[in-house]
Amino acid sequence: MAYAPGPPCRSFRVRVHDMNTRGLAPVMNNTKWEELRLAMYSLGDLHPKWRTKDVETGFIPEWDGEWYYHFRNGDYESIEWVEIKVASPEQDQAVLRALKSIHVPGERTEHGYRVFGYVEPGTAVNYIE
Repeated sequence: MAYAPGPPCRSFRVRVHDMNTRGLAPVMNNTKWEELRLAMYSLGDLHPKWRTKDVETGFIPEWDGEWYYHFRNGDYESIEWVEIKVASPEQDQAVLRALKSIHVPGERTEHGYRVFGYVEPGTAVNYIE
């Protein structure tokens, strides 16, 4: 992460991405990613599996079920999206309730849900409902 030089009298600097986001616009921040992580972890036995897409490389790893350590391993800033896989109607209801409660941008998918970290500029994005 690079920093843009600010005026000498300022006590902060504006963060500038030095990674290739392919021109995509960010729609999540670290606070919202943490809310998502904790919401999914708090589902206990109903916590779903997840996988991410890296915004720079396009890499999508295998499904993972560990939210507490694995999801926050690495940098949230490189997550283009996280896909959440639900395996039962009961789990789907629990995940949907959690996603609604934290108001994250995304959509329903064939596996469950996708929460966006980046989108094409000008794209209308809805909260998962």
